[in-house]
Amino acid sequence: MIKAEKITKSFGPLQVLKGIDVSFQSKEIVTIVGPSGAGKTTLLQILGTLSKPDTGTVSINGQLTTGMDEASLASFRNQSIGFVFQFHHLLPEFTALENVCIPAYIARKSKREASTRAKDLLDFLNLSDRLNHKPSELSGGEKQRVAVARALMNKPDVILADEPSGNLDSKNQEELHRLFFDLRDQFGQTFVIVTHDLHLAGLSDRVIQMKDGLIQS
Repeated sequence: MIKAEKITKSFGPLQVLKGIDVSFQSKEIVTIVGPSGAGKTTLLQILGTLSKPDTGTVSINGQLTTGMDEASLASFRNQSIGFVFQFHHLLPEFTALENVCIPAYIARKSKREASTRAKDLLDFLNLSDRLNHKPSELSGGEKQRVAVARALMNKPDVILADEPSGNLDSKNQEELHRLFFDLRDQFGQTFVIVTHDLHLAGLSDRVIQMKDGLIQS
């Protein structure tokens, strides 16, 4: 499903990734753990085509993403990859519904099609009574669920999440963890999650340990 081979990445004199070989299967929920500075987020950004490796290749569903031009890469990312971040990155001037619709608008889908899909997702995430609320009117857990709905908008093959529960209280962390498994069962996506949360890591199908830019296990 996702395959990365011989990935290296440096920032100036600092080599952050030192030759990563890793793969993820369809419908897996995999967590990547390790100390700060291990290279977890850098690897996730490369898998998600947000950053380019210095050397190595990444393929998703057989499509080689390293080497694609920027326009093709942006289109592929919009259609095939959903992102969930620790800080939800919702646009404050838009409602929950409008925030969820944004990836569909980028994909040039009609307003009606986007709105119908967004409402279905927000209903699935128990947010049907928050459609017209702006982020400032939502709780932390609600904001993160809106961000999850946005990530699912274009039915991507993979969801990449960077510390998705790191800014939530324990109750909302637990709900978000369970939600990922419900979404995998309902929609069939692969989830790759960078986390310091050992509870979430323990729930996942597989745990990848990173240290000093290398995979330990």
